[in-house]
Amino acid sequence: MARILITSALPYINGIKHLGNLAGSMLPADVWARFKRAQGHEVLYICATDEHGTPAELAAAAAGQDVRTYCDEQHEIQRRAGDQFGLSYDWFGRSSSEQNRRLTQHFAKVLEDNGLIEERVDQMIYSVDDARFLPDRYVEGTCPHCAYEKARGDQCDNCGRLLDPIELKDPYSAVSGSRNLEVRDTRHLYLLQTKLADRIRDWVGRTDLQPLARSIAYKHLDEGLIDRGITRDLKWGVPVVGPDGGPRPGMEGKVFYVWFDAPIEYIAATEEWADATGRSWRDWWRTDEGAEDVRYVQFMGKDNVAFHTVSFPVTILGSGEPWKTVDTLKAFNWLNWYGGKFSTSQGRGVFMDQALELLPADYWRWYLTAYGPEHSDSAFTWEQFQAATNKDLADVLGNFVNRIVKFAESKFAGVVPAGGEAGPLEVKLEADIRAGVAEAAAHFEAMEFRKAAQTIRAVWVLGNEYLQEAAPWTAFKTDVDRAAVGVRTGLNLVALFARLAAPILPFAAERIAASVGSTDLSWPSADEDLLGVLAPGQTVQAGGVLFAKIDDAQVAEWAARFGGSDSQAT
Repeated sequence: MARILITSALPYINGIKHLGNLAGSMLPADVWARFKRAQGHEVLYICATDEHGTPAELAAAAAGQDVRTYCDEQHEIQRRAGDQFGLSYDWFGRSSSEQNRRLTQHFAKVLEDNGLIEERVDQMIYSVDDARFLPDRYVEGTCPHCAYEKARGDQCDNCGRLLDPIELKDPYSAVSGSRNLEVRDTRHLYLLQTKLADRIRDWVGRTDLQPLARSIAYKHLDEGLIDRGITRDLKWGVPVVGPDGGPRPGMEGKVFYVWFDAPIEYIAATEEWADATGRSWRDWWRTDEGAEDVRYVQFMGKDNVAFHTVSFPVTILGSGEPWKTVDTLKAFNWLNWYGGKFSTSQGRGVFMDQALELLPADYWRWYLTAYGPEHSDSAFTWEQFQAATNKDLADVLGNFVNRIVKFAESKFAGVVPAGGEAGPLEVKLEADIRAGVAEAAAHFEAMEFRKAAQTIRAVWVLGNEYLQEAAPWTAFKTDVDRAAVGVRTGLNLVALFARLAAPILPFAAERIAASVGSTDLSWPSADEDLLGVLAPGQTVQAGGVLFAKIDDAQVAEWAARFGGSDSQAT
Protein backbone atom coordinates (compact mmCIF):
# COMPACT_ATOMS: atom_id res chain seq x y z
CA MET A 1 0.00 0.00 0.00
CA ALA A 2 1.44 3.34 -1.07
CA ARG A 3 1.03 6.68 0.67
CA ILE A 4 -0.13 9.29 -1.84
CA LEU A 5 -0.47 13.02 -1.19
CA ILE A 6 -2.68 14.83 -3.72
CA THR A 7 -3.22 18.57 -4.05
CA SER A 8 -5.22 20.48 -6.62
CA ALA A 9 -4.71 24.15 -7.38
CA LEU A 10 -6.45 26.26 -4.77
CA PRO A 11 -9.72 27.76 -6.05
CA TYR A 12 -9.72 31.49 -5.58
CA ILE A 13 -12.16 32.89 -3.04
CA ASN A 14 -13.89 35.43 -5.29
CA GLY A 15 -17.05 33.57 -6.22
CA ILE A 16 -18.10 30.03 -6.93
CA LYS A 17 -16.01 28.31 -9.58
CA HIS A 18 -17.04 27.58 -13.16
CA LEU A 19 -16.86 24.23 -14.95
CA GLY A 20 -13.48 25.14 -16.44
CA ASN A 21 -11.95 25.46 -12.97
CA LEU A 22 -13.51 22.14 -12.01
CA ALA A 23 -12.28 20.32 -15.12
CA GLY A 24 -8.75 21.69 -14.89
CA SER A 25 -7.76 20.74 -11.36
CA MET A 26 -10.27 19.72 -8.70
CA LEU A 27 -12.20 17.05 -10.62
CA PRO A 28 -9.26 15.10 -12.10
CA ALA A 29 -7.56 15.22 -8.70
CA ASP A 30 -10.69 13.74 -7.15
CA VAL A 31 -11.06 11.06 -9.84
CA TRP A 32 -7.46 9.99 -9.34
CA ALA A 33 -7.78 10.10 -5.54
CA ARG A 34 -10.86 7.86 -5.75
CA PHE A 35 -9.09 5.47 -8.12
CA LYS A 36 -6.06 5.13 -5.85
CA ARG A 37 -8.22 4.68 -2.75
CA ALA A 38 -10.21 2.03 -4.61
CA GLN A 39 -6.94 0.17 -5.20
CA GLY A 40 -6.36 0.17 -1.45
CA HIS A 41 -3.74 2.92 -1.16
CA GLU A 42 -3.59 5.48 1.63
CA VAL A 43 -4.55 8.78 0.02
CA LEU A 44 -4.58 12.28 1.48
CA TYR A 45 -6.31 14.76 -0.83
CA ILE A 46 -5.78 18.35 0.29
CA CYS A 47 -7.28 21.52 -1.10
CA ALA A 48 -8.23 24.97 0.23
CA THR A 49 -9.60 28.33 -0.75
CA ASP A 50 -6.97 30.86 -1.82
CA GLU A 51 -8.12 33.90 0.14
CA HIS A 52 -5.48 36.61 0.02
CA GLY A 53 -4.64 39.17 -2.61
CA THR A 54 -6.24 41.96 -4.54
CA PRO A 55 -9.33 40.21 -5.96
CA ALA A 56 -10.52 39.30 -2.47
CA GLU A 57 -10.35 42.93 -1.37
CA LEU A 58 -12.08 44.12 -4.53
CA ALA A 59 -14.81 41.47 -4.35
CA ALA A 60 -15.46 42.19 -0.67
CA ALA A 61 -15.71 45.90 -1.36
CA ALA A 62 -18.13 45.24 -4.22
CA ALA A 63 -20.24 43.10 -1.86
CA GLY A 64 -20.19 45.78 0.84
CA GLN A 65 -18.48 43.46 3.32
CA ASP A 66 -15.25 43.40 5.25
CA VAL A 67 -12.81 40.93 3.72
CA ARG A 68 -12.92 38.40 6.56
CA THR A 69 -16.72 38.15 6.47
CA TYR A 70 -16.68 37.87 2.69
CA CYS A 71 -14.09 35.07 2.78
CA ASP A 72 -15.95 33.23 5.54
CA GLU A 73 -19.10 33.16 3.42
CA GLN A 74 -17.38 32.29 0.16
CA HIS A 75 -15.34 29.49 1.71
CA GLU A 76 -18.52 27.83 2.96
CA ILE A 77 -20.18 28.24 -0.45
CA GLN A 78 -17.23 26.61 -2.20
CA ARG A 79 -16.94 23.84 0.40
CA ARG A 80 -20.62 23.01 -0.03
CA ALA A 81 -20.36 23.03 -3.84
CA GLY A 82 -17.39 20.67 -3.62
CA ASP A 83 -19.37 18.28 -1.43
CA GLN A 84 -22.30 18.35 -3.83
CA PHE A 85 -19.99 17.54 -6.74
CA GLY A 86 -18.53 14.62 -4.81
CA LEU A 87 -15.06 16.11 -4.44
CA SER A 88 -13.57 13.80 -1.83
CA TYR A 89 -11.20 16.21 -0.11
CA ASP A 90 -9.73 14.86 3.09
CA TRP A 91 -9.48 18.52 4.05
CA PHE A 92 -10.64 21.74 2.42
CA GLY A 93 -8.70 24.44 4.23
CA ARG A 94 -8.18 28.18 4.05
CA SER A 95 -5.07 30.15 3.18
CA SER A 96 -6.10 32.74 5.78
CA SER A 97 -5.53 30.15 8.53
CA GLU A 98 -3.18 30.72 11.41
CA GLN A 99 -1.21 27.68 10.26
CA ASN A 100 -0.52 29.32 6.90
CA ARG A 101 0.37 32.63 8.47
CA ARG A 102 2.95 30.95 10.69
CA LEU A 103 4.43 28.79 7.92
CA THR A 104 4.61 31.65 5.41
CA GLN A 105 6.48 33.83 7.89
CA HIS A 106 8.75 30.88 8.71
CA PHE A 107 9.67 30.32 5.05
CA ALA A 108 10.32 34.03 4.56
CA LYS A 109 12.70 34.03 7.54
CA VAL A 110 14.72 30.98 6.52
CA LEU A 111 14.91 32.11 2.90
CA GLU A 112 16.24 35.47 4.04
CA ASP A 113 18.67 33.75 6.39
CA ASN A 114 19.88 31.78 3.35
CA GLY A 115 20.46 34.94 1.32
CA LEU A 116 17.49 34.38 -0.99
CA ILE A 117 15.36 37.34 0.06
CA GLU A 118 16.42 40.95 0.03
CA GLU A 119 14.82 44.37 0.40
CA ARG A 120 14.75 46.51 -2.69
CA VAL A 121 13.52 49.94 -3.49
CA ASP A 122 10.92 49.23 -6.09
CA GLN A 123 8.90 51.28 -8.49
CA MET A 124 5.19 50.78 -8.26
CA ILE A 125 2.08 52.27 -9.72
CA TYR A 126 0.57 54.88 -7.42
CA SER A 127 -2.99 56.05 -7.98
CA VAL A 128 -3.27 59.74 -7.14
CA ASP A 129 -7.07 59.61 -7.09
CA ASP A 130 -7.15 56.49 -4.87
CA ALA A 131 -4.32 57.82 -2.69
CA ARG A 132 -2.60 54.43 -2.58
CA PHE A 133 -0.06 52.19 -4.23
CA LEU A 134 -1.74 49.67 -6.50
CA PRO A 135 -0.58 46.06 -6.16
CA ASP A 136 -0.39 44.06 -9.37
CA ARG A 137 -4.02 43.05 -9.76
CA TYR A 138 -5.22 46.50 -8.87
CA VAL A 139 -3.70 47.59 -12.18
CA GLU A 140 -5.13 46.59 -15.53
CA GLY A 141 -4.16 47.56 -19.05
CA THR A 142 -2.92 46.32 -22.40
CA CYS A 143 -0.45 43.42 -22.48
CA PRO A 144 2.88 44.52 -24.00
CA HIS A 145 3.34 41.07 -25.57
CA CYS A 146 -0.01 40.21 -27.19
CA ALA A 147 -1.96 43.50 -26.96
CA TYR A 148 -4.77 41.92 -24.91
CA GLU A 149 -6.63 44.92 -23.49
CA LYS A 150 -7.68 43.43 -20.14
CA ALA A 151 -4.35 42.11 -18.88
CA ARG A 152 -3.80 42.18 -15.12
CA GLY A 153 -0.71 43.59 -13.51
CA ASP A 154 0.70 40.16 -12.64
CA GLN A 155 -0.30 38.03 -15.61
CA CYS A 156 -1.98 38.20 -18.99
CA ASP A 157 -4.88 35.74 -19.17
CA ASN A 158 -4.67 35.75 -22.96
CA CYS A 159 -1.04 34.80 -23.62
CA GLY A 160 -0.13 33.56 -20.14
CA ARG A 161 2.95 35.75 -19.74
CA LEU A 162 3.87 36.84 -16.23
CA LEU A 163 3.94 40.63 -15.99
CA ASP A 164 4.94 43.54 -13.83
CA PRO A 165 2.32 46.30 -13.55
CA ILE A 166 4.66 48.96 -14.89
CA GLU A 167 4.99 46.95 -18.12
CA LEU A 168 1.31 47.41 -19.00
CA LYS A 169 0.37 49.85 -21.71
CA ASP A 170 -2.43 52.35 -21.02
CA PRO A 171 -2.77 51.23 -17.37
CA TYR A 172 -5.70 52.15 -15.17
CA SER A 173 -6.78 51.52 -11.57
CA ALA A 174 -8.98 48.45 -11.09
CA VAL A 175 -10.31 50.16 -7.96
CA SER A 176 -11.66 53.34 -9.49
CA GLY A 177 -10.84 53.16 -13.19
CA SER A 178 -8.65 56.24 -12.81
CA ARG A 179 -5.80 56.70 -15.26
CA ASN A 180 -4.23 59.37 -13.04
CA LEU A 181 -1.35 57.05 -12.17
CA GLU A 182 2.29 57.67 -11.30
CA VAL A 183 5.32 55.46 -10.78
CA ARG A 184 6.74 56.00 -7.29
CA ASP A 185 9.42 54.40 -5.13
CA THR A 186 8.43 51.90 -2.42
CA ARG A 187 10.26 49.15 -0.52
CA HIS A 188 9.51 45.47 -1.04
CA LEU A 189 10.99 42.04 -0.45
CA TYR A 190 12.27 40.06 -3.42
CA LEU A 191 12.72 36.32 -3.75
CA LEU A 192 16.04 35.86 -5.55
CA GLN A 193 14.96 33.17 -7.97
CA THR A 194 17.94 33.83 -10.21
CA LYS A 195 20.27 32.38 -7.58
CA LEU A 196 18.52 29.02 -7.87
CA ALA A 197 18.02 28.95 -11.63
CA ASP A 198 20.42 26.04 -12.21
CA ARG A 199 19.05 24.10 -9.28
CA ILE A 200 15.45 24.59 -10.46
CA ARG A 201 16.38 23.45 -13.97
CA ASP A 202 17.97 20.32 -12.50
CA TRP A 203 14.88 19.74 -10.34
CA VAL A 204 12.55 20.12 -13.34
CA GLY A 205 14.66 17.59 -15.23
CA ARG A 206 14.39 15.05 -12.41
CA THR A 207 10.69 15.53 -11.66
CA ASP A 208 7.79 13.75 -13.38
CA LEU A 209 6.18 16.75 -14.99
CA GLN A 210 3.53 15.69 -17.48
CA PRO A 211 4.31 16.97 -21.03
CA LEU A 212 2.26 20.18 -20.86
CA ALA A 213 3.70 21.11 -17.47
CA ARG A 214 7.25 20.33 -18.57
CA SER A 215 6.99 22.49 -21.68
CA ILE A 216 5.69 25.43 -19.65
CA ALA A 217 8.41 25.01 -17.02
CA TYR A 218 11.20 24.99 -19.61
CA LYS A 219 9.64 27.94 -21.41
CA HIS A 220 10.02 30.07 -18.29
CA LEU A 221 13.49 28.75 -17.54
CA ASP A 222 14.65 29.35 -21.11
CA GLU A 223 13.29 32.89 -21.06
CA GLY A 224 15.37 33.47 -17.94
CA LEU A 225 14.17 33.57 -14.37
CA ILE A 226 13.68 36.94 -12.69
CA ASP A 227 13.78 37.83 -9.03
CA ARG A 228 10.18 38.04 -7.88
CA GLY A 229 8.64 40.62 -5.56
CA ILE A 230 6.88 38.75 -2.77
CA THR A 231 5.26 41.59 -0.82
CA ARG A 232 2.38 43.90 -1.62
CA ASP A 233 0.77 47.08 -0.31
CA LEU A 234 -2.42 45.47 0.92
CA LYS A 235 -4.26 45.19 4.21
CA TRP A 236 -5.48 41.61 3.75
CA GLY A 237 -2.86 38.89 3.80
CA VAL A 238 -0.01 37.41 5.81
CA PRO A 239 1.78 40.36 7.49
CA VAL A 240 5.46 40.97 6.84
CA VAL A 241 7.23 40.77 10.19
CA GLY A 242 10.70 41.38 11.54
CA PRO A 243 12.97 38.93 13.38
CA ASP A 244 11.12 39.54 16.65
CA GLY A 245 7.75 38.79 15.10
CA GLY A 246 6.66 42.40 15.21
CA PRO A 247 6.21 44.77 12.25
CA ARG A 248 9.29 44.96 10.06
CA PRO A 249 10.75 48.48 10.16
CA GLY A 250 10.07 50.32 6.93
CA MET A 251 7.56 47.70 5.77
CA GLU A 252 4.68 48.38 8.11
CA GLY A 253 1.32 47.57 6.58
CA LYS A 254 2.70 45.29 3.88
CA VAL A 255 1.68 41.67 3.36
CA PHE A 256 3.16 38.77 1.44
CA TYR A 257 2.19 38.33 -2.19
CA VAL A 258 -0.64 35.84 -2.58
CA TRP A 259 1.44 33.68 -4.92
CA PHE A 260 4.07 33.36 -2.19
CA ASP A 261 1.71 32.23 0.56
CA ALA A 262 -0.89 30.28 -1.47
CA PRO A 263 1.28 27.23 -2.35
CA ILE A 264 2.52 27.11 1.24
CA GLU A 265 -1.13 26.52 2.14
CA TYR A 266 -0.80 22.99 0.76
CA ILE A 267 1.39 22.29 3.76
CA ALA A 268 -0.62 24.49 6.11
CA ALA A 269 -3.92 22.88 5.09
CA THR A 270 -2.41 19.51 5.91
CA GLU A 271 -1.55 20.89 9.32
CA GLU A 272 -5.15 22.16 9.62
CA TRP A 273 -6.32 18.61 8.84
CA ALA A 274 -3.96 17.15 11.41
CA ASP A 275 -5.06 19.62 14.10
CA ALA A 276 -8.71 18.79 13.41
CA THR A 277 -8.29 15.00 13.31
CA GLY A 278 -5.52 14.36 15.82
CA ARG A 279 -3.25 13.04 13.07
CA SER A 280 0.30 13.90 12.12
CA TRP A 281 1.05 16.19 9.18
CA ARG A 282 4.83 16.22 9.32
CA ASP A 283 5.16 12.64 8.05
CA TRP A 284 3.42 13.79 4.87
CA TRP A 285 5.67 16.79 4.28
CA ARG A 286 9.02 16.34 6.06
CA THR A 287 11.36 13.80 4.52
CA ASP A 288 13.22 13.52 7.81
CA GLU A 289 10.01 12.49 9.57
CA GLY A 290 8.53 9.86 7.28
CA ALA A 291 7.57 11.67 4.07
CA GLU A 292 10.37 10.10 2.07
CA ASP A 293 7.96 7.28 1.15
CA VAL A 294 5.12 9.64 0.14
CA ARG A 295 4.28 10.13 -3.52
CA TYR A 296 3.18 13.75 -3.99
CA VAL A 297 0.98 14.55 -7.02
CA GLN A 298 -0.29 18.00 -8.03
CA PHE A 299 -3.15 18.81 -10.43
CA MET A 300 -3.68 22.25 -11.97
CA GLY A 301 -4.61 24.28 -15.02
CA LYS A 302 -1.81 25.39 -17.31
CA ASP A 303 -1.97 28.99 -16.08
CA ASN A 304 -0.79 27.86 -12.64
CA VAL A 305 2.20 25.84 -13.80
CA ALA A 306 4.81 28.60 -13.80
CA PHE A 307 4.38 29.33 -10.10
CA HIS A 308 4.42 25.63 -9.20
CA THR A 309 7.50 24.76 -11.25
CA VAL A 310 9.54 27.85 -10.39
CA SER A 311 8.48 29.99 -7.46
CA PHE A 312 7.17 27.32 -5.09
CA PRO A 313 10.16 25.01 -5.69
CA VAL A 314 12.46 27.98 -5.04
CA THR A 315 10.65 28.46 -1.72
CA ILE A 316 10.89 24.78 -0.78
CA LEU A 317 14.40 24.05 -2.01
CA GLY A 318 15.76 27.43 -1.00
CA SER A 319 14.70 26.91 2.59
CA GLY A 320 17.40 24.26 2.97
CA GLU A 321 14.94 22.22 5.04
CA PRO A 322 13.83 18.65 4.28
CA TRP A 323 10.45 19.43 2.77
CA LYS A 324 8.72 17.07 0.36
CA THR A 325 8.63 18.34 -3.23
CA VAL A 326 6.17 17.23 -5.88
CA ASP A 327 6.84 13.92 -7.64
CA THR A 328 4.27 14.25 -10.43
CA LEU A 329 2.57 17.36 -11.78
CA LYS A 330 -0.39 16.97 -14.13
CA ALA A 331 -1.46 20.12 -15.94
CA PHE A 332 -4.60 20.67 -17.99
CA ASN A 333 -5.47 22.98 -20.82
CA TRP A 334 -8.50 25.25 -20.78
CA LEU A 335 -12.12 24.29 -21.14
CA ASN A 336 -13.56 27.08 -23.25
CA TRP A 337 -17.12 28.31 -23.45
CA TYR A 338 -17.91 27.85 -27.13
CA GLY A 339 -15.35 30.14 -28.82
CA GLY A 340 -14.37 32.12 -25.72
CA LYS A 341 -13.30 31.57 -22.15
CA PHE A 342 -15.21 30.79 -19.02
CA SER A 343 -14.76 33.75 -16.72
CA THR A 344 -15.52 34.07 -13.02
CA SER A 345 -15.04 37.83 -13.05
CA GLN A 346 -17.22 38.31 -16.12
CA GLY A 347 -19.82 35.68 -15.19
CA ARG A 348 -19.50 33.86 -18.52
CA GLY A 349 -20.30 30.16 -18.69
CA VAL A 350 -21.89 27.64 -16.35
CA PHE A 351 -20.81 27.69 -12.72
CA MET A 352 -20.82 24.80 -10.28
CA ASP A 353 -23.95 25.83 -8.41
CA GLN A 354 -25.84 26.52 -11.64
CA ALA A 355 -24.78 23.17 -13.10
CA LEU A 356 -26.29 21.32 -10.15
CA GLU A 357 -29.57 23.17 -10.63
CA LEU A 358 -29.78 21.60 -14.08
CA LEU A 359 -28.57 18.04 -13.53
CA PRO A 360 -26.96 15.84 -10.86
CA ALA A 361 -23.20 15.97 -10.41
CA ASP A 362 -22.39 12.71 -12.20
CA TYR A 363 -23.62 14.02 -15.57
CA TRP A 364 -21.07 16.82 -15.36
CA ARG A 365 -18.33 14.65 -13.87
CA TRP A 366 -18.58 12.23 -16.79
CA TYR A 367 -18.55 14.88 -19.50
CA LEU A 368 -15.71 16.89 -17.97
CA THR A 369 -13.60 13.76 -17.53
CA ALA A 370 -14.37 11.92 -20.76
CA TYR A 371 -14.27 15.04 -22.95
CA GLY A 372 -12.17 17.41 -20.86
CA PRO A 373 -9.26 19.69 -21.86
CA GLU A 374 -6.50 17.18 -21.24
CA HIS A 375 -4.17 17.48 -24.23
CA SER A 376 -5.53 20.62 -25.83
CA ASP A 377 -8.06 23.32 -25.12
CA SER A 378 -11.59 22.01 -25.62
CA ALA A 379 -14.87 23.82 -26.07
CA PHE A 380 -17.97 23.14 -24.03
CA THR A 381 -21.12 23.02 -26.14
CA TRP A 382 -24.60 22.07 -25.07
CA GLU A 383 -24.93 19.82 -28.09
CA GLN A 384 -21.83 17.77 -27.26
CA PHE A 385 -22.87 17.59 -23.60
CA GLN A 386 -26.30 16.31 -24.65
CA ALA A 387 -24.82 13.73 -27.02
CA ALA A 388 -22.31 12.45 -24.46
CA THR A 389 -24.95 12.14 -21.75
CA ASN A 390 -27.50 10.40 -23.93
CA LYS A 391 -25.14 7.99 -25.67
CA ASP A 392 -22.65 7.16 -22.92
CA LEU A 393 -24.68 7.35 -19.75
CA ALA A 394 -28.29 6.75 -20.74
CA ASP A 395 -27.95 4.37 -23.69
CA VAL A 396 -24.79 2.41 -22.83
CA LEU A 397 -24.61 2.28 -19.01
CA GLY A 398 -28.06 3.13 -17.71
CA ASN A 399 -29.92 1.02 -20.26
CA PHE A 400 -27.73 -2.02 -19.57
CA VAL A 401 -28.26 -1.87 -15.82
CA ASN A 402 -31.99 -1.23 -16.07
CA ARG A 403 -32.62 -3.93 -18.67
CA ILE A 404 -30.86 -6.83 -16.96
CA VAL A 405 -32.00 -6.07 -13.40
CA LYS A 406 -35.63 -5.68 -14.45
CA PHE A 407 -35.48 -8.93 -16.39
CA ALA A 408 -34.10 -10.71 -13.31
CA GLU A 409 -36.98 -9.27 -11.29
CA SER A 410 -39.63 -10.38 -13.76
CA LYS A 411 -38.30 -13.85 -14.68
CA PHE A 412 -36.06 -14.96 -11.80
CA ALA A 413 -37.94 -13.70 -8.73
CA GLY A 414 -35.54 -10.79 -8.24
CA VAL A 415 -32.51 -12.89 -7.32
CA VAL A 416 -29.24 -13.89 -8.94
CA PRO A 417 -30.17 -17.20 -10.57
CA ALA A 418 -28.31 -20.46 -10.09
CA GLY A 419 -28.21 -23.13 -12.73
CA GLY A 420 -26.44 -23.49 -16.01
CA GLU A 421 -22.72 -23.43 -16.76
CA ALA A 422 -20.70 -20.69 -18.40
CA GLY A 423 -19.89 -21.42 -22.02
CA PRO A 424 -17.51 -20.12 -24.69
CA LEU A 425 -19.42 -16.85 -24.92
CA GLU A 426 -18.82 -16.10 -21.23
CA VAL A 427 -15.18 -17.21 -21.41
CA LYS A 428 -14.52 -14.81 -24.28
CA LEU A 429 -16.44 -12.06 -22.51
CA GLU A 430 -14.36 -12.38 -19.36
CA ALA A 431 -11.12 -12.28 -21.34
CA ASP A 432 -12.25 -9.15 -23.17
CA ILE A 433 -13.49 -7.54 -19.97
CA ARG A 434 -10.26 -8.36 -18.15
CA ALA A 435 -8.23 -6.75 -20.91
CA GLY A 436 -10.45 -3.66 -20.77
CA VAL A 437 -10.13 -3.34 -17.00
CA ALA A 438 -6.34 -3.62 -17.24
CA GLU A 439 -6.26 -0.99 -19.99
CA ALA A 440 -8.45 1.40 -17.97
CA ALA A 441 -6.24 0.93 -14.93
CA ALA A 442 -3.14 1.66 -17.00
CA HIS A 443 -4.70 4.87 -18.32
CA PHE A 444 -5.66 5.94 -14.80
CA GLU A 445 -2.14 5.20 -13.58
CA ALA A 446 -0.78 7.41 -16.37
CA MET A 447 -3.36 10.09 -15.50
CA GLU A 448 -4.80 9.83 -19.00
CA PHE A 449 -8.33 10.52 -17.89
CA ARG A 450 -10.05 10.82 -21.25
CA LYS A 451 -8.56 7.50 -22.35
CA ALA A 452 -9.53 5.87 -19.05
CA ALA A 453 -13.13 7.06 -19.40
CA GLN A 454 -13.40 5.91 -23.00
CA THR A 455 -11.93 2.52 -22.12
CA ILE A 456 -14.47 2.12 -19.32
CA ARG A 457 -17.20 3.03 -21.79
CA ALA A 458 -15.85 0.37 -24.15
CA VAL A 459 -16.19 -2.21 -21.36
CA TRP A 460 -19.80 -1.14 -20.86
CA VAL A 461 -20.32 -1.66 -24.59
CA LEU A 462 -18.93 -5.19 -24.27
CA GLY A 463 -21.67 -5.87 -21.71
CA ASN A 464 -24.36 -4.62 -24.05
CA GLU A 465 -22.98 -6.70 -26.91
CA TYR A 466 -22.94 -9.77 -24.67
CA LEU A 467 -26.59 -9.34 -23.76
CA GLN A 468 -27.51 -8.93 -27.40
CA GLU A 469 -25.76 -12.21 -28.25
CA ALA A 470 -26.71 -14.19 -25.14
CA ALA A 471 -30.30 -12.89 -25.39
CA PRO A 472 -31.52 -14.40 -22.10
CA TRP A 473 -35.06 -13.13 -22.80
CA THR A 474 -35.14 -15.34 -25.88
CA ALA A 475 -33.36 -18.29 -24.26
CA PHE A 476 -35.81 -18.22 -21.35
CA LYS A 477 -38.55 -19.52 -23.61
CA THR A 478 -36.74 -22.78 -24.37
CA ASP A 479 -33.69 -23.11 -22.07
CA VAL A 480 -34.09 -21.60 -18.60
CA ASP A 481 -30.62 -22.70 -17.50
CA ARG A 482 -29.03 -20.94 -20.48
CA ALA A 483 -31.07 -17.85 -19.69
CA ALA A 484 -29.91 -18.10 -16.06
CA VAL A 485 -26.28 -18.01 -17.19
CA GLY A 486 -26.93 -14.89 -19.25
CA VAL A 487 -28.75 -13.15 -16.40
CA ARG A 488 -26.21 -14.15 -13.77
CA THR A 489 -23.39 -12.93 -16.01
CA GLY A 490 -25.24 -9.70 -16.73
CA LEU A 491 -25.88 -9.03 -13.04
CA ASN A 492 -22.21 -9.62 -12.26
CA LEU A 493 -21.39 -7.13 -14.99
CA VAL A 494 -23.63 -4.62 -13.22
CA ALA A 495 -21.58 -5.05 -10.04
CA LEU A 496 -18.36 -4.71 -12.05
CA PHE A 497 -19.56 -1.66 -13.98
CA ALA A 498 -20.32 0.08 -10.68
CA ARG A 499 -16.74 -0.48 -9.56
CA LEU A 500 -15.30 0.79 -12.84
CA ALA A 501 -17.57 3.84 -12.79
CA ALA A 502 -16.93 4.76 -9.16
CA PRO A 503 -13.91 7.07 -9.61
CA ILE A 504 -15.81 9.19 -12.14
CA LEU A 505 -19.47 8.58 -11.18
CA PRO A 506 -19.43 8.11 -7.40
CA PHE A 507 -23.12 8.76 -6.81
CA ALA A 508 -24.41 6.61 -9.66
CA ALA A 509 -21.92 3.87 -8.81
CA GLU A 510 -23.48 3.44 -5.38
CA ARG A 511 -26.96 3.15 -6.91
CA ILE A 512 -25.76 0.72 -9.57
CA ALA A 513 -24.04 -1.50 -7.00
CA ALA A 514 -27.08 -1.36 -4.69
CA SER A 515 -29.34 -2.60 -7.49
CA VAL A 516 -27.56 -5.97 -7.29
CA GLY A 517 -27.13 -5.91 -3.52
CA SER A 518 -23.47 -4.93 -3.55
CA THR A 519 -21.51 -2.25 -1.70
CA ASP A 520 -18.09 -3.11 -3.15
CA LEU A 521 -16.68 -0.18 -5.10
CA SER A 522 -13.03 -1.26 -4.96
CA TRP A 523 -11.02 -1.36 -8.18
CA PRO A 524 -10.91 -4.96 -9.56
CA SER A 525 -7.66 -6.81 -9.00
CA ALA A 526 -5.89 -8.53 -11.87
CA ASP A 527 -6.57 -12.08 -10.67
CA GLU A 528 -10.15 -11.57 -9.52
CA ASP A 529 -13.10 -13.65 -10.77
CA LEU A 530 -14.85 -10.72 -12.44
CA LEU A 531 -18.04 -12.57 -13.39
CA GLY A 532 -18.53 -14.68 -10.27
CA VAL A 533 -18.76 -12.09 -7.51
CA LEU A 534 -22.49 -12.25 -6.79
CA ALA A 535 -23.73 -15.31 -4.94
CA PRO A 536 -26.72 -17.15 -6.42
CA GLY A 537 -29.81 -16.18 -4.47
CA GLN A 538 -28.60 -12.61 -3.91
CA THR A 539 -31.56 -10.23 -4.11
CA VAL A 540 -31.56 -7.62 -6.87
CA GLN A 541 -33.88 -4.66 -7.34
CA ALA A 542 -34.07 -2.04 -10.06
CA GLY A 543 -33.49 1.45 -8.71
CA GLY A 544 -35.28 3.54 -11.31
CA VAL A 545 -33.84 5.58 -14.16
CA LEU A 546 -30.13 6.14 -13.62
CA PHE A 547 -29.61 8.79 -16.29
CA ALA A 548 -32.45 10.70 -17.90
CA LYS A 549 -31.86 11.71 -21.47
CA ILE A 550 -31.42 15.39 -22.25
CA ASP A 551 -33.95 16.50 -24.86
CA ASP A 552 -33.72 19.25 -27.42
CA ALA A 553 -36.12 21.47 -25.47
CA GLN A 554 -33.79 21.43 -22.46
CA VAL A 555 -30.82 22.30 -24.66
CA ALA A 556 -32.72 25.23 -26.15
CA GLU A 557 -33.75 26.43 -22.69
CA TRP A 558 -30.21 26.22 -21.30
CA ALA A 559 -28.73 27.88 -24.37
CA ALA A 560 -31.15 30.77 -23.93
CA ARG A 561 -30.27 31.08 -20.24
CA PHE A 562 -26.49 30.67 -20.39
CA GLY A 563 -25.71 31.23 -24.04
CA GLY A 564 -25.11 28.59 -26.62
CA SER A 565 -23.67 29.95 -29.82
CA ASP A 566 -20.35 31.20 -31.11
CA SER A 567 -21.59 34.72 -30.47
CA GLN A 568 -21.04 34.09 -26.77
CA ALA A 569 -17.31 34.46 -27.31
CA THR A 570 -17.56 38.00 -28.62
